[in-house]
Amino acid sequence: MSHDRSGGGVARVQGSEALPRDEAVLSDGAPLEVSLRGSDLRVIEALLAPLRAWTSPRFYGLENIPTEGPVLLVGNHNLMGGIDAPLLLPEVLRRRGRLIRGLAENVLIAVPGVRHFLHRYGAVRGTRANCLALLKRGDAVIVFPGGGREAVRRKNEKYVLKWEGRTGFARMAIEAGAPIVPVAMIGVDDAYDIVLDGDHPLLRPLRWTVEALGVHPDLTPPLLRGLGPTVLPRPERFYFSAGTPIDPAPWRDAADLTTAAKELRDVVRKALEEELTFLFTEREHDSGRTLFGRVRG
Repeated sequence: MSHDRSGGGVARVQGSEALPRDEAVLSDGAPLEVSLRGSDLRVIEALLAPLRAWTSPRFYGLENIPTEGPVLLVGNHNLMGGIDAPLLLPEVLRRRGRLIRGLAENVLIAVPGVRHFLHRYGAVRGTRANCLALLKRGDAVIVFPGGGREAVRRKNEKYVLKWEGRTGFARMAIEAGAPIVPVAMIGVDDAYDIVLDGDHPLLRPLRWTVEALGVHPDLTPPLLRGLGPTVLPRPERFYFSAGTPIDPAPWRDAADLTTAAKELRDVVRKALEEELTFLFTEREHDSGRTLFGRVRG
């Protein structure tokens, strides 16, 4: 774990030449090149302004994200997913000059208007082919190995990584020669309480509905309570931390790619858990963790 404020860059991993631009193809008509105009940035800032004001986020270690070359950001999904990660992307763009390409859920890409919006801001359908195409042309991509199951939590699963059997991201990093930067995020799991999780008998009708829509019943969303009896999140501060890049080179020539991917996954998981521990410690000593503390300070 490194949180040096010197701003030093990270050496580009050898053997990760970008694909010729006319050879890579993304699904669903997603553009290879995404160039945000000033108006696009203003839209992002306006959309995120209420959440940013409500959560007053803090960021650590962003200097660990390389300013060029392929890189795979690997993060933990928090409760319901997608609430906190959007705050990270413009911050990286401001500080590191990089647009992070996100991998969107299939159900979102299937909606025409939503698909257009996601494509405009760099997101693509979350497939292995799309991810590899972006990495091999030198882009920065963020993935959440725990997927929907990590986001649709059960009770007593606060900040638990659900990575069992998830090695795809490690395989892609090895194949593309892309360094992995573990990115920890905390705050959302403390902003909500799970009243009933997806396994509760009272949510059985919702599980049936989810299954009828072609979604795995394990992804049945929980019943949440935020501020008081509402679904508004409590004003907990959000914290983000990017760790030291992990070079996949030691696993590149392994005879058994499956074993190599498992080993690299475990290294990344340990590094991400260390970043989470770092954030828990920072939060413990932060008098501005809550809105009351921030106003008082």
